[in-house]
Amino acid sequence: MISIQLPDGSKREFAAAVTVGEVAASIGAGLAKAALGGKVDGKLVDLSHRIERDAALAIVTDKSADGIELIRHSTAHLLAYAVKELFPDAQVTIGPVIDNGFYYDFSYKRPFTPDDLVAIEKKMGELAAKNEPVERRVLPRDEAVAYFNSLGEHYKAEIIASIPANEDVSLYREGKFEDLCRGPHVPSTGKLKHFKLMKVAGAYWRGDHRNEMLQRIYGTAWATKEELQQYLTMLEEAEKRDHRKLGRELDLFHLDEHSPGTVFWHPKGWTLWQQVEQYMRRVYQDNGYQEVKGPQILDQALWEATGHWDKYRDNMFFTESEKRHYALKPMNCPGHVLIFKQGIKSYRDLPLRYGEFGQCHRNEPTGGLHGIMRVRAFTQDDGHIFCTEDMILDECVAYTALLQKVYADFGFKDIIYKVATRPAARIGSDEIWDKAEFALMESLRRSNVEFEIAPGDGAFYGPKIEYTLKDALGRPWQCGTMQVDFSMAERLGAEYVTESSERKPPVMLHRAIVGSLERFIGILIEQHAGALPAWLSPVQAVVASITEAQADYVASVVKALQKQGVRASADLRNEKITYKIREHSLQKVPFILVVGDKEKANGTVAVRARGNQDLGVMPLEDFAQKIEQAVTTKA
Repeated sequence: MISIQLPDGSKREFAAAVTVGEVAASIGAGLAKAALGGKVDGKLVDLSHRIERDAALAIVTDKSADGIELIRHSTAHLLAYAVKELFPDAQVTIGPVIDNGFYYDFSYKRPFTPDDLVAIEKKMGELAAKNEPVERRVLPRDEAVAYFNSLGEHYKAEIIASIPANEDVSLYREGKFEDLCRGPHVPSTGKLKHFKLMKVAGAYWRGDHRNEMLQRIYGTAWATKEELQQYLTMLEEAEKRDHRKLGRELDLFHLDEHSPGTVFWHPKGWTLWQQVEQYMRRVYQDNGYQEVKGPQILDQALWEATGHWDKYRDNMFFTESEKRHYALKPMNCPGHVLIFKQGIKSYRDLPLRYGEFGQCHRNEPTGGLHGIMRVRAFTQDDGHIFCTEDMILDECVAYTALLQKVYADFGFKDIIYKVATRPAARIGSDEIWDKAEFALMESLRRSNVEFEIAPGDGAFYGPKIEYTLKDALGRPWQCGTMQVDFSMAERLGAEYVTESSERKPPVMLHRAIVGSLERFIGILIEQHAGALPAWLSPVQAVVASITEAQADYVASVVKALQKQGVRASADLRNEKITYKIREHSLQKVPFILVVGDKEKANGTVAVRARGNQDLGVMPLEDFAQKIEQAVTTKA
């Protein structure tokens, strides 16, 4: 007798081994029809999987994340099936699930075209409609190698050949197509209905630039037609908001192959940068941080002492002078420890908070670069708190409140909180880890927020809180961090004098609120679709004349606004006022002030706010108050 425990706590008894599908059928015809697979003792399996002993079972449908993963995994195979039907000479390689979809890499004699993608997607629909069963079989490794070589699928054969000889491999067949895969899959192609092929890109075989360039076809798949459409609509909106596109259109920055992975900031973009940096500088000042500045280049010996030389060397840039080897800093932490070490520090000096807008360099691979979101040269709003173990809790509570305020000021209200706990390989006693993890979790409880736990995802030197914000499209961006570090201060010989006159290394809290300023500004641009709130806008108001006769009045209005601290400019061009308004609207200027003879005579301005809002004619003093209020309230 085999006992199957279901998620609701109930049990079902079976006289002999039973498949996941048979269990689903015993519960109900509706569930059997909806079932895509199962989870046996926490492991995702096919519907055909046989259960031969007592087990816990959850039936997987398209209502769960596991079900969506099965759909996407199986749709990747459906894509490969369709490609082989249309292009028999194409060789298949790998096809994994990714965020919101999947991809599959192919080797083919010519590039796939947009028309090819249309044809492939159509063929996928035809194959899905045939509702062919997806069947699993197992072969010894060497037999599988010979089988795929006989099919001319040399990439697959190479993959299988890298598996230990004593291991069996699983294959999945649907119709005429059979593929190497550990599974699981949906039971038949008819379960795959709502998908879309997105694009073709290049990808090196096994990610090695020395190997052949393959063609990677990306796709997305969902449980329902509505979810698919929502996702495609979101992508359209994301394209409109793309910071790279808006950066060009709004003349904020550009990227240049003369310096890949770095940003060339234009005047308006640098103005935006300064607003973010100066805001964060005030945050430092108001919250007990002392701003410091460390050097860009530090000796190799320091990076050896911190452990970066062994663990992070491939991501660092190096230089040499007078037979000494140096690295451009990928982070600011060691420099802050060296500053802490200058002079004797007492327990009375703690907590000691350092903040730096530190420029860092990391040797990111070219394929990983993305606009200003992922670059090789970036500036962090980097802070380090040197404290005792007993201070961690209070510092974390204060930090979470501060981070929430900062994000709200920038227009982000939805934050995800996650605590990453101790990994198997770590330093420090369990007692210290217990104290640190408790402090992080308790700080979030006291902040009245819900949080997830990521077991084992902490660094070897300490646990951390990750703060992830959601933008206007619901996309997550992990920006903020609070990282407990028991290691670095001790490695670099930093100490403080305790109350009992002993010497002890401080605990180091690594914290960043916006993280990389470049990336955060990219997020801001996309969050607001380039229509930045008045307090951040590079140009807050444009004063436009109707004719040349108002030139002197325009100049006086601009001067008066600038004196008040408003970033104002004049438009005296010999163009129609409608043209000027349209152009500045496209530049997403918060306020356009139109002045003609009547406004000049009365000392007034005709105000248009962003979004084609006509606020009417008002005295300049009234507008000055209005924009001051918009900036103060960060509207």
